[in-house]
Amino acid sequence: MNNIGIIGGNGYTICSGSWDQTIRIWDIETTKQFNVLKGHTNYVNSVKYGSNELLNTILSGSNDKSIRLWDIRSGKQIQVFDGHTNSVICVEYSPFIIKNSIGNSNMICSGSLDNTIRFWDIRSNKEEVYVIEGSDDDADAILCLKFVSLKKKVNNNEQESKDDCGVHLYYGSINGQICVWG
Repeated sequence: MNNIGIIGGNGYTICSGSWDQTIRIWDIETTKQFNVLKGHTNYVNSVKYGSNELLNTILSGSNDKSIRLWDIRSGKQIQVFDGHTNSVICVEYSPFIIKNSIGNSNMICSGSLDNTIRFWDIRSNKEEVYVIEGSDDDADAILCLKFVSLKKKVNNNEQESKDDCGVHLYYGSINGQICVWG
């Protein structure tokens, strides 16, 4: 098992299997397996549970270089995103929204051993929307991602105001750097 996540309040836990290429969903109360999601062709490195409009979805990244979006209720794969040239180590639901001819779109992102972070629009198509290249070091790789919304200080007492400074993406790389984008 590589990764464990709590599914927000439904009483389920998600686990990604490192050897069997599956994502397993367990009922916490009965300790019984609820569902197995199959589709990756190599180890599953990262799983994330969706929120808000994507409440019943799971996002996963694998050594098969793909990112997959799953419907928990049906146990079916919704979409596959291909574009990385090496293992996908981390996935994250992005707070960014794109407006296009289709309307509002939800974004996801993925970090890989290919030293890129790729953003994907899950509603309009399977093509990547944006790519962040990591450091110039060829041996570098993206290992983790985290979106953080920052607030402005109101005074010296460090009270936070409701003024949002925007969302920043923090990511860690194999060379030990922690970088901020945004």
